[in-house]
Amino acid sequence: MSVRRLGTNPHLGDIVELALPTGVCTRIAARGGCVISLMVHDRNGKLADVVLAYGDDADYVTNPVFFGTLIGRYGNRIARGDLPLGGKRYALPINNGSNHLHGGPGGFHTALWRVGSMQGGAEPSLVLTHASPDGDAGYPGTLEVEVTYTLTAEPALRVEYRARASQLTVVNLTQHSYFNLGGAVAPAASIENHRLRIASSHFLPTDAGAIPTGELRPVDRTPFDFRNEHTIGERIGVADEQLRFGNGYDHCFVVDGWDKSLRTIAEASHIDSGRRMLVRTTEPGVQLYSGNYLAGTRGKAGVPYQARAGFCLETQHFPDSPHRPEFPGTELLPGSQYLQITEYAFPAP
Repeated sequence: MSVRRLGTNPHLGDIVELALPTGVCTRIAARGGCVISLMVHDRNGKLADVVLAYGDDADYVTNPVFFGTLIGRYGNRIARGDLPLGGKRYALPINNGSNHLHGGPGGFHTALWRVGSMQGGAEPSLVLTHASPDGDAGYPGTLEVEVTYTLTAEPALRVEYRARASQLTVVNLTQHSYFNLGGAVAPAASIENHRLRIASSHFLPTDAGAIPTGELRPVDRTPFDFRNEHTIGERIGVADEQLRFGNGYDHCFVVDGWDKSLRTIAEASHIDSGRRMLVRTTEPGVQLYSGNYLAGTRGKAGVPYQARAGFCLETQHFPDSPHRPEFPGTELLPGSQYLQITEYAFPAP
């Protein structure tokens, strides 16, 4: 059970390792609060890294595909970069078609987070902090954010988010690791053979620009029904308008019975290795992204990844909530605290 600072990288900043006696370990960089590696066992006890990463550390400075990062101030999209809030409108940078995505090009994913306390013991942890000033990327109010990464004995990687604002603003934080439970060294095999279950009876259909229409559409008799286990690739190529819009899965699923408690909302598994991953969260939604646009991204050892070399399960509030008062709210009042917890757990195969 250890936590240690591995040094400072000119592109990544400080790098910290959390490790368990079993060999399960993760490395986290100050740049973007990135999870740059996560080693877990297969059924034969062999460790492999299950998160995608760049082969060239310089790519983390802009991180165009958001490998491993903390996302903010607002995970996912806000239509037209238009933020209506408190009777005013704020203009946010456009970086995804005609929309604002993941906090814009200078979002939390490119920031150098401050490395705070590091605790050893049975469940080593690391605290990262970041101060986003008033007007940062157009958002109102100063936002003070604290994220604690803990490697639990289960083992699981727990991500606990806290934030406070100086004035009314919106907050929707998430973690953007791409997983491949077969091992993420490039060229990683496609994740289409991973089996997936999501506790969701409804998903959010979008327009062609990936902005939700406002409908909560039943998953029944659609390719979005993961209430029972299916492989990610089983229906990804069927003739479906929503899959065409996203070039695969890039949609928010509505968590059934959301009550803000921490509970399991998704499970992924890889038959050949025996690895499983449980996703627990306090959030009302989870964005399934099947890595549809990864082709050519330089991965580990400098070898390009192929499309669908990794998948994301981004726990979050719904995209474009500021334009949808019927969605769970993302406003944060001064004096209030934003709190979110997500765990990625890896039960023994």
